[in-house]
Amino acid sequence: MGERRIGDVVLALEHVSLAFGGVKALTDISFDVREHEVRAIIGPNGAGKSSMLNVINGVYRPQQGTITFRGEPRRGMDPHAAAAMGIARTFQNIALFRGMTVLDNVMTGRNLKIRTSFLEHAIWWGRARREELDNRRKVEEVIDFLEIQHIRKTPVGRLPYGLQKRVELARALAAEPELLLLDEPMAGMNVEEKQDMCRFVLDVNEQYGTTIVLIEHDMGVVMDISDRVVVLDYGRKIGDGTPGDVRGNQAVIDAYLGVAH
Repeated sequence: MGERRIGDVVLALEHVSLAFGGVKALTDISFDVREHEVRAIIGPNGAGKSSMLNVINGVYRPQQGTITFRGEPRRGMDPHAAAAMGIARTFQNIALFRGMTVLDNVMTGRNLKIRTSFLEHAIWWGRARREELDNRRKVEEVIDFLEIQHIRKTPVGRLPYGLQKRVELARALAAEPELLLLDEPMAGMNVEEKQDMCRFVLDVNEQYGTTIVLIEHDMGVVMDISDRVVVLDYGRKIGDGTPGDVRGNQAVIDAYLGVAH
């Protein structure tokens, strides 16, 4: 875990356009993300925010534009390749294995770290045993970090919504990502749950040094925890800058803040 400092550009999107049939989801969008920062993407419903995350982690392949991650430009990649490069993701609708325990769900986040063969794991000897113990140690660290020790043996389906969201964050963190994409991590939470999640997002960013891109509707949260904010409206970028810059941007006020307040 390292001290937080904002570094060079780690992710750059240049002139990205995405359409489904004749419907334009994203039009000529460019912005970048710097190492160790919290970068928010905001905008009204239907603005293209989730589509943007899906482009970054390879679920969608844009028709135009390039995505450069760690100096490597590409038009698109599949989600497995994105995960292997160090990009992890949580989802708007929780995507956990509801019948499995918290511990087992978080362990699935380590799948990409497994180097030993099925046979080595079956006899659980030597390298496989060391790898399994290392994976379990990493998972227990994350469980402690997110303060979910007391529910580690509980099936996820029995947990309240706010805790399920925290388990999903734990699973993403177990993969030790360089870039963490959070799709509305506080949606559906009460005030107390939101405060907890804000604290954990900032702790992940500060203590692990993880670069975070998040979509969030709560403007108070965005203004409190983000270093920079990009604003989308109808699939176009209408604002980009610090929270203060965005707050004072008339186009943003008209499109979004004016609606919310």
